[in-house]
Amino acid sequence: MKSTDIRTLGDLKKSGYQPRSVKQELRDNLIAKLQAKEEVFPGIYGYEETVIPDLQRAILSMHHINLLGLRGQAKTRIARLMVDLLDEYIPVVEGSELNDDPLEPLSIYAKNLIAEKGDATPVSWLHRSERYTEKLATPDVSVADLIGDADPIKAATLKLPYSDERVIHFGLIPRSHRGIFVINELPDLQARIQVSLFNILQEGDIQIRGFKVRLPLDIQFVFTANPEDYTNRGSIVTPLKDRIDSQIITHYPKSIEIGKRITKQEARIKPEQKGMVVSNEIIHDLVEQVAVEARGSEFVDAKSGVSARLTIAAYESLVSAAERRALINGEKKTYVRIADFLAAVPALTGKVELVYEGEQEGAGIVAEKLMGKAIRTLFLNYFPDPDKQKKKKNIPNPYKEVQDWFGAGNTVDVLNDGSDKDYHAALEQVPGLRNIVTFLHPNEDADTTWFLMEFCLHGLAEHSLISRNRVTAGTQFKDLLSSMFTMPSFGGDDDEDEEDTKPRRRR
Repeated sequence: MKSTDIRTLGDLKKSGYQPRSVKQELRDNLIAKLQAKEEVFPGIYGYEETVIPDLQRAILSMHHINLLGLRGQAKTRIARLMVDLLDEYIPVVEGSELNDDPLEPLSIYAKNLIAEKGDATPVSWLHRSERYTEKLATPDVSVADLIGDADPIKAATLKLPYSDERVIHFGLIPRSHRGIFVINELPDLQARIQVSLFNILQEGDIQIRGFKVRLPLDIQFVFTANPEDYTNRGSIVTPLKDRIDSQIITHYPKSIEIGKRITKQEARIKPEQKGMVVSNEIIHDLVEQVAVEARGSEFVDAKSGVSARLTIAAYESLVSAAERRALINGEKKTYVRIADFLAAVPALTGKVELVYEGEQEGAGIVAEKLMGKAIRTLFLNYFPDPDKQKKKKNIPNPYKEVQDWFGAGNTVDVLNDGSDKDYHAALEQVPGLRNIVTFLHPNEDADTTWFLMEFCLHGLAEHSLISRNRVTAGTQFKDLLSSMFTMPSFGGDDDEDEEDTKPRRRR
């Protein structure tokens, strides 16, 4: 007989069931997974050597946990994955509000029912997914929301005094008995509400108004918080921080490869988009590099962080830009372009917290500058460094033919919504452009070659060999000197010397 087939307290006793605390349950199941070499937190990348070992140690120590880190560092996702370490089902006294263990009843309801029915007390089974409770801390959260309050309607209906436990309307925390309770953004919780958690964390009991109620609650608490120096709305009060056993510091991906894995996993790309839009690794690298540039930008508030949601939203927007172009031109398939990458500006503007200088520039301009820097950085992975070419007098400049053509007064307009035919024709106008790409990347397919030709133009503009200006329908490339009398180069930031930090080009 399966355990979930047990329906009475008597049968439960015969089965040999023994109560376990939720922390012991998490510990035992983690030990089993580690011994079986199973992945404990699937889908969490970049934390294999840092956060996850700390988290496992905290669970083995049966600690309450605070995940401390900037926004978009998978804190809530980690908390939700802890549910998988719970037993699949646990027995509860049927009808109890507090998930009472039949062998260790907590509430008056469960105690009275067991006293009345004995071994015939009905037992139901609670799935682990129902043992997870999450609350976002906001300034309006009250003690009644979290812990409970006396219900005057219950008191009047049952004709009971307020001192009777049966008139209490229990809050979220008591209802999470034998489960995991998560408070997101803990510093946003008012100090007086944080104080109400002291006894629950230390002694496991609660107090409602002035009534003498002792409920030894069994709860695994997980908190998430931003660093206090960033969260200006409040902080974690010191006595509460002292009662949280383990504080685990999260971080952003430490490499572009890890960032790409996260973005590819989280981006919501529709099946029809996957069938229509063909992507490449360069565009994925560009998207991740924008986040890297933003985290080091003088225009972005480093204390607020740059969420992984920025790269996810940017990639989704990029794919949609390519899809829209294909739909407009009646094409069944299209290949991503640098123009699609630049069309993701709206996905960036709301994802970065700007300092005063950034506000002066404007969110849109800052987003364009960050994209320009990403192009400048990754350009050197695929093409020779133009700055170094200038210094090598005896070696032919591979970009000379392209520069000379633009220097003769020629321009190229690459339209955002141009058809593949128009896109190819625009790029083929530039003599020597295809030769640069095919010489450096002879084994690429035709679509990637077109992409690299466009990428080359944008990279040359970032290195001030030609000019790039935004026009209403796309991007115009022209001679740098002539642009000085018109508009500044898009996203340009030419006065920085980045030679020491530039990646080496591929051969």
